[in-house]
Amino acid sequence: MSKFKMFFLTVLTCLLAVTPWGAGAQAKEAVILDTDMVDLFDDGVAMLMLAKSPQIDLLGITIVIGNTWAETGTASAIRQLEGINRLDIPVAVGINRVTRSQRVENMATEKKMFGRGADPHLGAAGYPEPASWQEAYRSTYHADPKGKPVAEHAVDFLIRNIKARPHEITIISIGTSANLAAAIRRAPEIVPLVKRVIYMGGAFFQQGNVMPTAEFNFWFDPEAARTALRAPFKEQIIFPLDVCEKIHFDKQRYNELAGRLHNPVFQELFAHHWTKAAFDKDKNYYTFVWDVLTAAFILDPAIVTEAAVYPVDVDTNYSPSYGQSIAFRGYGPEGTQKAKIIFTVDEKKLWSMIDDLFTSL
Repeated sequence: MSKFKMFFLTVLTCLLAVTPWGAGAQAKEAVILDTDMVDLFDDGVAMLMLAKSPQIDLLGITIVIGNTWAETGTASAIRQLEGINRLDIPVAVGINRVTRSQRVENMATEKKMFGRGADPHLGAAGYPEPASWQEAYRSTYHADPKGKPVAEHAVDFLIRNIKARPHEITIISIGTSANLAAAIRRAPEIVPLVKRVIYMGGAFFQQGNVMPTAEFNFWFDPEAARTALRAPFKEQIIFPLDVCEKIHFDKQRYNELAGRLHNPVFQELFAHHWTKAAFDKDKNYYTFVWDVLTAAFILDPAIVTEAAVYPVDVDTNYSPSYGQSIAFRGYGPEGTQKAKIIFTVDEKKLWSMIDDLFTSL
């Protein structure tokens, strides 16, 4: 063998030794979605975007109280995963109570005491807790479920996965922060192991929705939100009402999206979605897509066009400002952490992503 051939083979061997097979291919983003799941808009659309994307390794769905009881959220997640044949994605049932004792039972009274915002929504506090996730599934979808949640509690699921894949996992928190806060309290050593946390929550430089000063997700369990936001994660990103309420979802959009669906599971869910009744009642009514922005950002960070970093906190004083999210233009109180607050996104790009998802369903 010539010296040139030997040199070439030696160099090639060294390159193969240091270059991973398939180098150049983009690694998948490892994500856990922590959610108070509802059908389609808005948590469901966020989940479906992530589950169907080749860019994402969706490690699991952890269910928490908020818009729904955990039983209802679990049933909804399973139904929608059935619709896209992704029952391989674990669904873990999580915390079904808020931090403040007896608060869910007294939320309606609380609104009378402290005032309320334009949105009368009470989430799980507005209807009785189902007997089980199976009962919630059958009563809502009039069928037997094909899938089921894993036996592991959502908090344990979070802790185990974060420890197994240090510095790799993005947590998307689009419900209350009860699961995340419990994981932090139980295993504080996971905090530096999380790649980043992305929230939909808060209203920093505008009024709230369910309360004059507070947004629903942070208001439903302010103590949990405060615990999460004060944890020294490497990176925290927040999509508050400040950006969410700039994106309007109206009847024309609904009709366009409905026309894109061909999967009978999602046709049925969308036909009975709460927005349809609202649009039918008032042709000028519009709502928002909230949680969808977090998933869109993971898929294309360039969707964000304006953001700023502030120390942030949540008011846990039981008063009219209970649950209010606060961004400090100067230094925050001791214990607060900085977060990137998103203020504007590319609306055209966002709706294009939503259109593409619905076309695929």
